[in-house]
Amino acid sequence: MISIKTEKEIQVMAEGGKILAGVVWKVLENAKPGVSEVELDKLAEKLILEKGGYPGFKKVNGYKNAICISTNEVVVHGIPTAYKLKEGDVIGIDCGVYYKGLHTDMSETICVSAKGGSASGGQSLETDKFLETGKKALNEAIKVAKAGNRVGHISKTIQDVVEGAGYSVVQSLVGHGVGKNLHEEPEVPGFLSLPIEETPILKKGMTIAVEVIYNMGGHEVVLGSDNWTIITEDKSISGVFERSIAITDKDPLILTQ
Repeated sequence: MISIKTEKEIQVMAEGGKILAGVVWKVLENAKPGVSEVELDKLAEKLILEKGGYPGFKKVNGYKNAICISTNEVVVHGIPTAYKLKEGDVIGIDCGVYYKGLHTDMSETICVSAKGGSASGGQSLETDKFLETGKKALNEAIKVAKAGNRVGHISKTIQDVVEGAGYSVVQSLVGHGVGKNLHEEPEVPGFLSLPIEETPILKKGMTIAVEVIYNMGGHEVVLGSDNWTIITEDKSISGVFERSIAITDKDPLILTQ
């Protein structure tokens, strides 16, 4: 069943989402060569707790970290390790905040550089194009997330942008509803598997995590030996961009900003 949130619940999610966005951007700011994945995880947890939230991912049964980190060929659900980042690594930070009983979820992917920032500093035009494509797909998908449209409008937009640039949407992983639980109905795929008119209609009060999960190479992925980390089958670079949003009677409200 799809959960419709009250205005008060959406306001609480916006407060939690503001905490989350601040944490993600601060973690990315510190994602520089020589810094370990575990250090970034500890920083995220420290910041979340200081701001009055709780690491939402720690509420997932069996998961013990504040973030998932996707380095290079890791797609999603990467457990932070002692690996130290290198110049040119492509890393995605996926993080959730549980605040006053409600969850928000957000991801962003950058190219690691001593100078900071999301671009490769001109070292790799292909990496820059790849990351810009993910950002564009997310932004364009959010624009169509309006009451009266359907989940399929979001899915088609992501697929068109990603595949139009020559990349692949991961088809076994999807966006989702978010709020009272970290993962709720409806599923929000980044590709169309049904006619748009057969996908769920978007209604005021729905809160969803729009998620672009895509690879430079093929769309196939495999589960790692830790039973959490999912990687690209062909070892190509992967990326993830995600925002939690609320459907309103006007433009969508980005909760994680």
